[in-house]
Amino acid sequence: MITTEQREKLRGWFAGRLPDDLFEELTEITVDREEITVIGRIPEPRLTEDAPAAEREAALEGRAQEFRERTREDRMAVAREAEHRFRRKVSWGVECGGRRTLFTHVAAPVMTRLRQPERQVLDTLIAGGVARSRSDALAWCVRLVQRHTDDWLAELRDSLEHVQRVRAQGPDAEPDPGDHTEHTEHRKQTDDEG
Repeated sequence: MITTEQREKLRGWFAGRLPDDLFEELTEITVDREEITVIGRIPEPRLTEDAPAAEREAALEGRAQEFRERTREDRMAVAREAEHRFRRKVSWGVECGGRRTLFTHVAAPVMTRLRQPERQVLDTLIAGGVARSRSDALAWCVRLVQRHTDDWLAELRDSLEHVQRVRAQGPDAEPDPGDHTEHTEHRKQTDDEG
């Protein structure tokens, strides 16, 4: 979990480091322990207003693929720097015509211990054709919870940021070099004792 300030610095670094003509707009940067995902808006392909839905979908898919191939070297250079600086893998994606396409992303293994009733839920999802494996079923459950609890999760994340700020102000925090309060107090005690 990173703080709002860390997220803002990360976004600022990418905004400053990305080539100006890479995206129309840097729309989203998402970060967790393993990965930074960078999403930008790219121009829509030119189509007639009455273009059929299938043609539109194919054009959007083609535009995303063209962007991926054309910008690969620039994106890889930025990713190398970011991975060294932030110690996380960088993934890329685009938004085009209301459609989001992810090019690469990390599939991080998550180890967990489940009791039989929980395993039965996963196995039911597999038997029902919702998922191919327990791992797939678990990911499906996480997406379901996320969809139905976005507000609650956002509030929880805000609370965690507050906890991190308070923790950073504890006795183990680095003193502010501009803060002379501690030295002044020590000098006053010494003068009083002498």
